[in-house]
Amino acid sequence: MNALMRWDPFKEMDEMHSRLGNWLGWSARPDRGRELMTVAEWAPVVDITEDAKEFLIKAELPEVKKDDAKVTVENGVLTLTGERRLEKEEKDRKFHRIERSYGSFLRSFALPETTDGAKVTAEFKDGILLVRLPKSEMAKPASIEVKVT
Repeated sequence: MNALMRWDPFKEMDEMHSRLGNWLGWSARPDRGRELMTVAEWAPVVDITEDAKEFLIKAELPEVKKDDAKVTVENGVLTLTGERRLEKEEKDRKFHRIERSYGSFLRSFALPETTDGAKVTAEFKDGILLVRLPKSEMAKPASIEVKVT
């Protein structure tokens, strides 16, 4: 004898969301009164702006020491690497919840063709890494007048 089962389309959508989240390495949703949150890895957020002289990359690196952050340029790629270290639990203090991500990070950006990788500068202040990419002088295209006779 066959048993009838009730179809729940929302259950299938929920399962699909969960599978996609697992594949992407994230999931954040309440589940039957429990809080589920998985953080894949930590990477600093950046703002990239441009003016007539340069490109400017601002990376937020809260609680990262200057010595734990590194900027490299190689083969036309700018790479930011570093590490944010987890505080050690002390005898008189317990951690009840740790939601911030810790560990190593890596962000890479292709340099625009209008920049010179040898002139990149970086400074670190108040948890913000400022990377300046000065624009290089490019040869201006020459126009040649063609006379038709």
